[in-house]
Amino acid sequence: MNYTISQLAEEFELTTRTIRYYEELNLLIPRRNESGRRVYSRKEYARLKLILRGKRYGFSLEEIKEMIHLFDRDRSGKAQLERTIEFGNQKIEEVVDRIKELETMKQDLVKLRDDFVRRLEHLEREEK
Repeated sequence: MNYTISQLAEEFELTTRTIRYYEELNLLIPRRNESGRRVYSRKEYARLKLILRGKRYGFSLEEIKEMIHLFDRDRSGKAQLERTIEFGNQKIEEVVDRIKELETMKQDLVKLRDDFVRRLEHLEREEK
């Protein structure tokens, strides 16, 4: 099955400009029909799905591009899997670090809030 740029945009809830941007980055490489219009194959559909999944997990477009193009160079998928695992491990470390930062921020906010509650209670007692 083939898709037009409008069909892909609708299917994935993207703008056609976004899809053309992915083309500029060589993430997508559609064919052209006789009239020069873009024609996207199932392969391009699958690539777009991978791009969006990679973005959802916080990978950069350059990382996504490298992972996608590895499969084109090594049809066994081994190189792609190895590199994806590397990127995945890096992303997991980033997430763990971010969770630690957020936990620290949460603790600081709880302490601050509790201090404000004590101050308010103190002020209310003084008013009586």
